[in-house]
Amino acid sequence: MERRTIRISDKRQMTIPQKFFERLGFSREAECILKNDELVIRPVRERSDGAFDEQILADLIEQGYGGAELLAAFKAERRKVRPAVESMLAEAEAAARGEAQSFGMEEVFGGEDES
Repeated sequence: MERRTIRISDKRQMTIPQKFFERLGFSREAECILKNDELVIRPVRERSDGAFDEQILADLIEQGYGGAELLAAFKAERRKVRPAVESMLAEAEAAARGEAQSFGMEEVFGGEDES
């Protein structure tokens, strides 16, 4: 484990040491996570197998988009995916803490058919 002490500016800004920045593959965004009493900062990585992309494209094509218009609509829809997933995760975390309504497997997916 490597450790470095870094300064925090009056504006709460920090500089990631270059060695860490390059080794971890940071780019323009970082994910900041509060875990217990620790702050975890890690690079944002695209974690898509393309399933959302295919669904978005299929839906837009079905709506009649094509060419440059399709590309613009796709980019707009794709930007909505991450906030939607983050919202769902926040709802799940609130439910896990007992602060929001939660549903069991049977309520979400229905009971097994007993034929």
